[in-house]
Amino acid sequence: MSIRHGLLALLERGPGYGYQLRADFDAVTADAWPLNIGQVYSTLSRLERDGLVEPAGQDEQGRARYAITGAGRAELLDWFASAVTAQDRPRDELSIKLALAVTVPGVDVAALIQHQRAATIGRLQDLTRLKSQGEPGEEPGGLAWSLVLENLRYAAEAEVRWLDHCEAMVARAAKRGAPAHAAAPAKDRATTGKGARR
Repeated sequence: MSIRHGLLALLERGPGYGYQLRADFDAVTADAWPLNIGQVYSTLSRLERDGLVEPAGQDEQGRARYAITGAGRAELLDWFASAVTAQDRPRDELSIKLALAVTVPGVDVAALIQHQRAATIGRLQDLTRLKSQGEPGEEPGGLAWSLVLENLRYAAEAEVRWLDHCEAMVARAAKRGAPAHAAAPAKDRATTGKGARR
C-alpha cells in the first residue's frame, strides 16, 4: 500500500495534520498497517515538494495542516482507477522464509509450518472476534474498517490452507526421498544455466 496515496485519500476528505492523518489511517484500516509518524511527516514533505499537497495554515493548537492540491487530486483519482499488481505488493516474507528453509540442511520445515499455522489461526481468531464486535454502518468509517478486516480474515484463511498444502508437499518430497535442500548454491549457478555470468 502506498502511504503517499493513503495520505492523499485522507486529505481529500479535508485538511489535516500529521498525527491526525496517522490516527485516521489507523482507524480506516483497522490498524492493519500501522504508520510510523516519521513516515507520515516525511511523506507529507515529499507530497508538498511534488506539488500534491500544500500548507493549509495551522489548527488552534498551532499544528501545521496540509490540504490536497488539484494535482494531488488527479494523482489520487489515477491511483483509484488503476489495478493493484503483484509488483505493487510487498514481498511475502512467509513464502520466502519457507523457500529458504527447504534449502537449508537441518531446518525442521514441518515444525516451522506447524508453528506458523498456529500463529495464523490465532490471528484469524482475533480477527473473527473483532468482526463480532462491530458491523458496517454502526459508526463513521465502519464500512471501511469492515472491508479491511474482511480482507485480513480471508488472507489468514487462505494462509492456513496454503500452509496445509505446503505441509503436504514437504511430506510427499520426504516420502520420495527428495532432499529438502536441493537448490544449487549461487556459486554453482554462477557459471551455468539461467542468470549465468557473461
